[in-house]
Amino acid sequence: MSTREVPTYCRICEPLCGLIATVEDGRLVRLRADKEHPLSRGNACPKGIAFTDIQNDPERVLYPLRRTASGEFERVSWDTALDEIGARLRALIDEHGIESLGWYFGNPSSFSYSHTLWMVGFQMAAGLKHVYSAGSQDVNNRFVASELLYGSLTSVPVPDLDRTDFLLMLGANPVVSHGSVMSVPRVREKLTAITGRGGRVVVVDPRNTETAKLFEHVGVQPDGDAWLLAALLQVIFEEGLEDAEAVRRQATGGHELRRAVARFTPEATAAVTGLEPDRVRALARDLARAESAAVYGRTGTCLGRHATLVAFLIDALALVTGNLDRPGGCVFGKELVAVSKLNARLGLVGYGKNRSRIGGFPDVLGTFPAAVMAKEITTPGPGRLRALFTSAGNPVSSVPNGRELASALGQLDLFVSIDLYVNDTNRGADYVLPATTFLERDDIPLPFAALSPTPYTQYTEPVLAPYGEAREEWWIIDALATRIGVQPFAFGPTRPAGRLLGALRRRVPGLGSARPTPSLLVDLALRTGPYGDLFGLRRKGISLRMLRRHPHGVVLADRIETGVLRDVVQHKGGRVRLDPDEIVLELSVLAARPADPAYPLRVIGLRELKSHNSWMHNVEQLMRGDREHAARINPKDAAVAGISDGERCRVTSPHGSIEVTARLTEDMVSGAVAIPHGWGHHGGWQLANAAGGANVNDLMSTDIADIEPLAGMSNLNGIPIRLDPLP
Repeated sequence: MSTREVPTYCRICEPLCGLIATVEDGRLVRLRADKEHPLSRGNACPKGIAFTDIQNDPERVLYPLRRTASGEFERVSWDTALDEIGARLRALIDEHGIESLGWYFGNPSSFSYSHTLWMVGFQMAAGLKHVYSAGSQDVNNRFVASELLYGSLTSVPVPDLDRTDFLLMLGANPVVSHGSVMSVPRVREKLTAITGRGGRVVVVDPRNTETAKLFEHVGVQPDGDAWLLAALLQVIFEEGLEDAEAVRRQATGGHELRRAVARFTPEATAAVTGLEPDRVRALARDLARAESAAVYGRTGTCLGRHATLVAFLIDALALVTGNLDRPGGCVFGKELVAVSKLNARLGLVGYGKNRSRIGGFPDVLGTFPAAVMAKEITTPGPGRLRALFTSAGNPVSSVPNGRELASALGQLDLFVSIDLYVNDTNRGADYVLPATTFLERDDIPLPFAALSPTPYTQYTEPVLAPYGEAREEWWIIDALATRIGVQPFAFGPTRPAGRLLGALRRRVPGLGSARPTPSLLVDLALRTGPYGDLFGLRRKGISLRMLRRHPHGVVLADRIETGVLRDVVQHKGGRVRLDPDEIVLELSVLAARPADPAYPLRVIGLRELKSHNSWMHNVEQLMRGDREHAARINPKDAAVAGISDGERCRVTSPHGSIEVTARLTEDMVSGAVAIPHGWGHHGGWQLANAAGGANVNDLMSTDIADIEPLAGMSNLNGIPIRLDPLP
């Protein structure tokens, strides 16, 4: 028996904790935390350790599948699947143009550099218009706020946890989620260290979360974040607590922002936030007077009706208090690859370069709101979406009103999925193509070095050869591109030559494999990037060769440098804009949602330690015990509705209804109900299906008016609902 122990890292969520994989005769037998990893230091969450069950899941898709006339899947060869898909694509493109082709990629693609690289290369070379991602259910508002503030979509500040005296955290529960848009292993230790050295951590959330229980909880009403942030700014300006020198030096538009928030006094906003005015004033004063302070918001702040405004105000609050780009505040890490500067110069992807056919939404990094996909499929006319590819995604579970999307997918002329499973979305696909797991490919976490308060990176070789006939996503994308005569990365002036090369690769034996490899491209990018070795000119710089010599990873610097704002900001003059027209206008018309007695409560999302979106419910280790899909309800609200703890109840919104178990808890502010997402499965995974539950997104709307206009974010938080006992 051949046994190997291989250092690697987890790619489920953003801390990227180090793992040691034990492999026997080519099969994974165990994952454990890597004690030699310099940041996670022997720590990993249950999801990472349980990934062994996914790697070895007998229900994984390991061979190309084709749907038969009876609706069942049959195994076919790769050549058969790719050739048939290619022929159908060419016919569709000939008849309807490339604008009829679309792609949706899910959250796991962010953790695969090669998947992302080839997806972008294919999109730009082919000129795809219909591109969607999980970002419109997660983080696109953060990118748009950065574009408005800094002129750079991908420049995102992170809290300097190791040096801050005051952390204000909104809509985040990192003790459970482990943090996002912030790459911090052992995040609980980082947070408790703040209070351990005499600082404060204040958690703003409608639920007294696992994180809030450790620190100070401010129980805001659902979707009240924009009003609270505006009120904090109003107090700071009104009482002269702003850092006037920082505002003058770093920003333009400070006076306009002051005028825009003037009406949002703590008294005027109390009905929306649910907070006593004196408490809001005290919070504003404490934040402004702290020696150093950081403001951080995550998913809970990204899914309300004013998501981009909230992300904008978070950074504005940091700047106005003198805490942007300073030690202990909100700081900007260096990217492994200089994507932001390169993109600013070349304008490869941006914001609002194109508009969606349905709703006229601006694109964000080349993607449109996933909430309009169904209507793009079903609405006749030029540019209609007729062929869809999904990779590493399950949008029927993750977008609002999955029923609408599931129905629309049946109207496609071609539907192809690249995934590990037959899931709730692709069970109706024409083809399901087997992807590798993260242990079956090489990787480097390109986007996350800039988001780590301790700059760090790690390269991993594949731990295992792919099981069955699974293939890496980039290989599949490249093979599909070849069959329609597209050469990934050939765009602009090089597109005609790329089309010629793509046609030759399709027709000339042996040329199909003539391509640059992901590792070659990433090595070139790393070596010329901010930390790169410049091909030997920088002695301690990085390259893939250097990273291979450090399989547990490399700490790139002790901490993020400050005083870099002029390099970050791409606006003319190098200063942050506090008064973009879009934000000033939204503040001028910001109004509370009208009360509706038929729907007196508001629903919010809920993170679970043993779940991650929709794809962790087929793991036996994670589904043991008392796992159930339950709504957390304040006892006062439950009493009004006539619901007792443990009973089944119906949750109804203006857009749909679901049935869940009620769990009564004082952790919820009155008026708010929290329900986990990602449940209610109907795919090819039996344990997940048997878990029951319901898809909370069935309560949500895809009406154009209900999609946040600046970033196309789905409205998944603060939805009006009512509770009813089941008969």
